[in-house]
Amino acid sequence: MDTSAPAGTAALVARVAAAQEELRAAVASLGDAGLAAASALPGWTRGHVCAHVARNADGLRNLLTWAETGVPRPMYAGNGAREADIERDAHRPVAVHLADLARSGEEFVEHARRLDDGAWAAEVVLRNGDRLPARALPGHRLREVLIHHVDLAAGYTPADWPDEDARFLLASLVEAWSGRRDCPPLELHVAGTGERLATGAGSGSPERVTGPAYALAAWLAGRDHGGALRCASGGLPRLPAWM
Repeated sequence: MDTSAPAGTAALVARVAAAQEELRAAVASLGDAGLAAASALPGWTRGHVCAHVARNADGLRNLLTWAETGVPRPMYAGNGAREADIERDAHRPVAVHLADLARSGEEFVEHARRLDDGAWAAEVVLRNGDRLPARALPGHRLREVLIHHVDLAAGYTPADWPDEDARFLLASLVEAWSGRRDCPPLELHVAGTGERLATGAGSGSPERVTGPAYALAAWLAGRDHGGALRCASGGLPRLPAWM
């Protein structure tokens, strides 16, 4: 029996592996002093971002184990465990962060590559209580790595996302925003492609916002103020906090 991941999932896992390596290369260039500097996330150093990315890989791998074995296994040990682990790990030397990012990221990728169709179809539960099939987990991991690479504030911006990844991020974020009533209705036009995506569940007429896929995704994720976007009604609508 072929126990390899389905072709689409395998390709997504390969993109996760590539994104993780790019983030590690950025961290390696920072040194200990650079890692202790502020990130783009309020109250977090770059070390906090690295610790969060590593612990996220471990948490998502717990869910892969759940899918593989059928035995429920939460992402994190309990209330406050995630935050405590990030704070514990944030202030380590860069060499320790690099080893942790490599180990946690590679274990997630290797585990994902050996899951079969039955495991990918199994339902698991995210930290926030959302239920989803395990096949969605590589996408969650890719989103975490790409967005938090930007959060390092080390010269990597949304414009550096590969186009395929930017389009994936945009589609993923559109889906995430689609049921939120605190998000105004939006009609997003991807510049130069003719692609249109609708999201937001608030009241009122949809606002039409146009721009490159990476800029639309960064705006939805709260990582850009939308300087590369234009809104048909004038100024961009205000979005609630993404996370």
